[in-house]
Amino acid sequence: MAVTRSFKTMVEDRLARDPGFREALLRESVETMLAGDMQTGKAVLRDYIKATIGFTALSEGIGTPPKSLIRMFGPKGNPNADNLFKVLGHLQKHAGIQLHIA
Repeated sequence: MAVTRSFKTMVEDRLARDPGFREALLRESVETMLAGDMQTGKAVLRDYIKATIGFTALSEGIGTPPKSLIRMFGPKGNPNADNLFKVLGHLQKHAGIQLHIA
């Protein structure tokens, strides 16, 4: 049997080289949360953050400690609206995109 790369590694590699994929994954995270599936939306957003800007740089950008951000987007995390919108605003700015709700 052939050895394959892990799914997370494959996604991280694609995020690093494909701006369209980065935008689609960020959009998917937000749409999933808006549809009511916070757990999946947070998990996708956590993977997006780890593969793009990283929690340290995000922390510096929004003024929230990295450990708080990691907990916030962990399985038991519960980000409040203020923190979530700060994160999403900074990620959009970092990616050079603007998400719109229709």
